[in-house]
Amino acid sequence: MSTHWTRKDLLGLRELSAEEIALVLDTADAFKQVGTREVKKVPALQGKTLINFFVEASTRTRTSFELAAKRLSADIINIAASVSSLTKGETLKDTAKVLEANHADIIVLRHSSAGAAQFLSTRVRASVINAGDGAHEHPTQGLLDLYTIREKRGELRGLHVAIIGDIRFSRVARSNIFALLTMGARVTLVGPSTLVPREFERIGAQVTHDLDQILPHVDVVNLLRIQHERQRKEYFPGLGEYIRFFGLTKSRAQLLKPDCLIMHPGPINRGVEIDSELADSDRSVILEQVTNGLAVRMAVLYLCSGVAAS
Repeated sequence: MSTHWTRKDLLGLRELSAEEIALVLDTADAFKQVGTREVKKVPALQGKTLINFFVEASTRTRTSFELAAKRLSADIINIAASVSSLTKGETLKDTAKVLEANHADIIVLRHSSAGAAQFLSTRVRASVINAGDGAHEHPTQGLLDLYTIREKRGELRGLHVAIIGDIRFSRVARSNIFALLTMGARVTLVGPSTLVPREFERIGAQVTHDLDQILPHVDVVNLLRIQHERQRKEYFPGLGEYIRFFGLTKSRAQLLKPDCLIMHPGPINRGVEIDSELADSDRSVILEQVTNGLAVRMAVLYLCSGVAAS
């Protein structure tokens, strides 16, 4: 297996090889140990400047990247679009030049437009980490989901993962699908036909609209948040109807294998995607996903910074 990371940026998981994904997960293993120490800091990125540039709000992801950078001893600047010049009509290209002038080493970008991270990466010398771009990808969420599954089940190859909910609008789903298939897992997508179109079969996933039929056969269920802000009404049945057909209720959970993992990228709509009691149960790894997100983001920042290769 290649032990070297040669990418300046992390824009998506579709382009990563199985070796590259495994390298990130193995690096995250090492960084996870840092969180168990009394002094939770290493000097890996000392002297480097990270800019958290969030054109689309996300407290959870921004905080996770900020904490990851702090644990690596980097200097951090947070920029929200609401206070940046983008609200005055400055383009992303102009902003890129300003960020470059500030001698940023790493830019973590969250943007509502698909392709924004790639656009920025071609215009700056800094490493660009995609923290979610439109409905395209959210690579670090995909990686932390894979890390959590691998930590619990030992390996990814041969596992059967069901991703349930709004696949059409979900960047998390896309990153998970690409990475899981690359690592040899089976992926079944479940939800209303309006939110889980058959076109996903072209990239190697299976599609079903019958949740009860698939639940007894899967090793992992990953429930996606219903994103009212990204959906037009015609795509979405009423909440009651959604819960009846696609919510992980207590009675429906009885169909699962005893060791089936329950995942959710958060924030959870309790009582909609998943029953509140199940979200807090022993089978749920939702809080572990948050903890693992920190280790995975430390690994990504470290690898993309080029420190490991120098």
